[in-house]
Amino acid sequence: MRGYTYASESGVSIARARGIEVKMSPKKTYEVLNAIRGRTLEEARAILEGAVDGTKAIPFRRYNQETAHKRGIGPGRFPKKVARSLLQILANAESNAEYEGLDTDALYVRVAASARGRITKANMPRAQGRATSWNEQTTNVEIVLAERTGS
Repeated sequence: MRGYTYASESGVSIARARGIEVKMSPKKTYEVLNAIRGRTLEEARAILEGAVDGTKAIPFRRYNQETAHKRGIGPGRFPKKVARSLLQILANAESNAEYEGLDTDALYVRVAASARGRITKANMPRAQGRATSWNEQTTNVEIVLAERTGS
């Protein structure tokens, strides 16, 4: 992911923020971003905070094999690590919006995109002096906030 994937149209005021190679699951990030896309800034923050607290599950629509159903939403989970990271990126986007002079009460999540990042090698120590290696997943995230115009 080089640069931003979203190019603004003329006359639309936006604020954006990115997270580059954040150590979190790309599949879970995809599902969480689907849950907050199109929501107001306050709604998106409430959804993410609910996932961190374990009170509001995120619906898993695509990557939901062997995922337990949660009351009222169907298959879902509480991806706490992803939600914490996205809260930070959302806060950065909100700060950028304030700097640009946008009305923070009228902001909504216009673009919420993710892509797989670089894979790094990692090792876990095991018994008898051994080690198990695995690939550490990273994710590139982009969040664009825009002012809602009209009613």
